Amino acid sequence: MAGQPKVSLAQLLETAGTYLPAKALETIKSAYRFAELAHADQRRSSGEAFINHPLVTACLLADYHLDEATLAAALLHDIAEDTTIDLREITKQFGSQVAHLVDGVTKLGRIHLKTSWQTAYRGYHTNHGGENFEAFDRHVETLRKMFLAMSRDIRVTLIKLADRLHNMETLDALPNQRQRRIAKETLELYAPLANRLGMGEIRGRLEDLAFPYAHPEDYRRLKTTLGNEIQRQNRSLERIRRVLLKRLINHGIRAEAHTRVKHIYSLWRKLERFDGDLAKIYDLVAARVIVPTPEDCYRVLGIIHQMWKPLPGRIKDYIATPKPNGYQSLHTTVFAMGGKITEIQIRTPAMHHWAELGIAAHWAYKEQTQNPISQSAKILARSSLPKEKLTWLQELARLEQTGNDPEEWRKGLRLDFFQDRIFVFTPVGDVLDLPKDATPIDVAFAIHSDLGLHCVGAKANGKIVPIAHHLQNGDIVEILTSIKAKPKTDWLQFVTTTRARTIIKRTIYGNYDQQHK
Repeated sequence: MAGQPKVSLAQLLETAGTYLPAKALETIKSAYRFAELAHADQRRSSGEAFINHPLVTACLLADYHLDEATLAAALLHDIAEDTTIDLREITKQFGSQVAHLVDGVTKLGRIHLKTSWQTAYRGYHTNHGGENFEAFDRHVETLRKMFLAMSRDIRVTLIKLADRLHNMETLDALPNQRQRRIAKETLELYAPLANRLGMGEIRGRLEDLAFPYAHPEDYRRLKTTLGNEIQRQNRSLERIRRVLLKRLINHGIRAEAHTRVKHIYSLWRKLERFDGDLAKIYDLVAARVIVPTPEDCYRVLGIIHQMWKPLPGRIKDYIATPKPNGYQSLHTTVFAMGGKITEIQIRTPAMHHWAELGIAAHWAYKEQTQNPISQSAKILARSSLPKEKLTWLQELARLEQTGNDPEEWRKGLRLDFFQDRIFVFTPVGDVLDLPKDATPIDVAFAIHSDLGLHCVGAKANGKIVPIAHHLQNGDIVEILTSIKAKPKTDWLQFVTTTRARTIIKRTIYGNYDQQHK
């Protein structure tokens, strides 16, 4: 019946009770009662009791084993915005840390993307100083606030992602215009953000929920095109899975083997690159093998290639070289039974845990922690998360300091954090994480500003390449320098990273030395 919560406090406490102590559960229970009273007379557009929304949000975060303060803040996150109760009362009842998180989520909730990336950017170039420019400026300021909040305490963003996920699940209750706006906002901001945080499960759910509202015709067309194709491929893959699992057992390898279906939005995006040809999509349905250790992963890869011929150029080692969001796995595509082209992913349980939960997995409550700390950096220092997996997050703070030019900030955000990434290597084997289409100039500035300022050329894989050359994943890049060299204005036409662009501009226009005294 409308108005009745779809989840219960008992469910939340049961989940949280698997990893939090009894005292923490009492705090969560108190936060729920406080929120229930504050929202007592409120209903959502769907007609359900308003308290259901913060309760579902908290339950989603409890599934990720988030700490006591985060769960309490999730329950309270709409109070400051939608009731007469202010942050002072929340601080009094639940402490400054919970209030800090509620305040962060509240501020994010007050800003919305007024237009899309494309519309805003196009408007900027066609109407400087006019209404379109103002829309663009508001758009950029939205992103600026979002990322500044994340760089200060990522738990604010985790609450917001869970909040957005439940809102997407109930989007059908809103008017069509709002549905479309919220869906596009989700695809342009929240889903890429979840991906950058390694939260593959939430990213996929957000995209698939938004797709029918943001692109209804494309969604309907793809659903029709797929028809029974997924079922047919699933049946074929199930036979491959059973044969593979039997072979691994014969080799003494403890393994689990599953099948997974590609998310429909990801499939649509991929089809755009292949002119809509479904036959070129080899991972519509894929097999996933989970084994105890990284060494086992490589053993399994060898066994698979003994069984079935691999497709050239389709072997990807994300264990040795993880994706920027921390994702690790081996991928191979083979001509399996009957010549069926099949993608197989191989990973450990820990890799799979990270692939699903991402950074949220490392914000899990530590029983030995007596005083949860609000600062993300300090939490990180106590977690098992490798520091290199969050170098990009540290760059967010630097991006915030690149100046007040909205266009420049937008470019930096879009290129540095939402685009596809590549890995390149220095001659000594250091790995650099860069945007797709990065150039040797970007590499030089990523290593050191002086290297970029005095760059005169570069080698990729031992061969001289132009400094505007678009590097490929896995390239070994050597930077050639001269003490007399200086940056040139035309470099700004092809560099991709905010760091390179900013230093070049400051140097050319005489501000670099002043900025770096």
